[in-house]
Amino acid sequence: MTSTTSDPVDVTTSSLYLDGFPHERFTAMRETPGLTWHPYGDSGFWAVTRHADVKEASKRPTDFSSGIGHTNLWDLEPDALEARRSILDTDAPDHTRLRRLVSKAFTPKAIRVWEDVTRQITCELLDDWMEKGGGDWVAEVAAPLPIRVILTILGVPVEDADYLVEISNYLVEGTSDKPSLPADAYGNSTELRLLPFQSPASHALYEYGEQLGAKRLADPQEDMVTMLVQLEDDGDRLSHNEYRNFFHALVFAGNETTRTAITHGAMAFADNPDQWQRILDDPAMVEPGVEELLRWATPVLHMRRTAAADTELAGTPIAAGDKVVMWYMSANRDEAVFDDPFRFDAGRDPNPHLAFGGGGPHFCLGAFLARMEVTVLVEEMRKRNMVLETRSPAVHAPSNFVHGVLSAEMGVSRA
Repeated sequence: MTSTTSDPVDVTTSSLYLDGFPHERFTAMRETPGLTWHPYGDSGFWAVTRHADVKEASKRPTDFSSGIGHTNLWDLEPDALEARRSILDTDAPDHTRLRRLVSKAFTPKAIRVWEDVTRQITCELLDDWMEKGGGDWVAEVAAPLPIRVILTILGVPVEDADYLVEISNYLVEGTSDKPSLPADAYGNSTELRLLPFQSPASHALYEYGEQLGAKRLADPQEDMVTMLVQLEDDGDRLSHNEYRNFFHALVFAGNETTRTAITHGAMAFADNPDQWQRILDDPAMVEPGVEELLRWATPVLHMRRTAAADTELAGTPIAAGDKVVMWYMSANRDEAVFDDPFRFDAGRDPNPHLAFGGGGPHFCLGAFLARMEVTVLVEEMRKRNMVLETRSPAVHAPSNFVHGVLSAEMGVSRA
């Protein structure tokens, strides 16, 4: 395998992300014709960095499989892949079946039911934070908001929120070079290779989800876990493994990714007060402002596919079994699509960002929920005439997978 560049650019070392996303490295790859071969482990992957190529790969699931290999960078043994397989790691017809079963819980109509409780939680957090004059935006607003919302939707008691935030933090840490949990943390006795993110925190999340599912089978409630354990379509139901992996994906994606969007949005508003002022001045600016926030944040940085047969993308021959990694953040800074892509523009139009994936069958199931949460937050910030300022540099997560921020000390005043 040869690279389309003579000097491959490293973008997988987790420590590279301690200063934020290494944009200059991806800009260099976007400027290189074709795809770039990136060494990784014993082999490597094709880096897909341009907007058009990410969209094309996303819409060719027959060529670029989610079910072969893994959707993270590293490979898994067949037994590990089966143990960890979620809706993200499946192809049709299995993916079609799973999506059909669970999609009714994520329609706009179903999600709108939760807007009032989202607003209630948002108001409580913002008012407390403003009363203190600011603080760590991540710990006090961005982290508790989405986890409290997703826990409410799932039917998890609010008193368990801190525990599940802790678990989610350790899952992100599992994508870094130096995870800190011992293998037996949370009472885990499963081989790490059989757990998502190779983290014992996944054992804890599995266990919690199984216990809650059993409670809802015995005592149904008006919540999503009850819906998941009761789902049936012509006799078809989620298996035990499908349920626990879906619960795992919901807690992680419903918490971590929205937290990341909210954090980068707040940082962008603080760094670009003129753009925030546009939103303060005109409520019609909320919607385009939210879309720009999502483009800017791009919470999930990449997803991997595996070539099911010999094929081609961007004029580059790809052999069966090759890894193909779509870098959404790079696509969202593509100069061929976005004018002045490194400028935060609250009124950007058009804004065909790929913050929820590049389309196709794996377009983010929770996109409407995430948009609703972020929109409610921006609306409530606007109602309070909040103006944010950065007090100290943000602490970024050492992860090449999630665009995470561990802390962001911010101050607040009224416009």
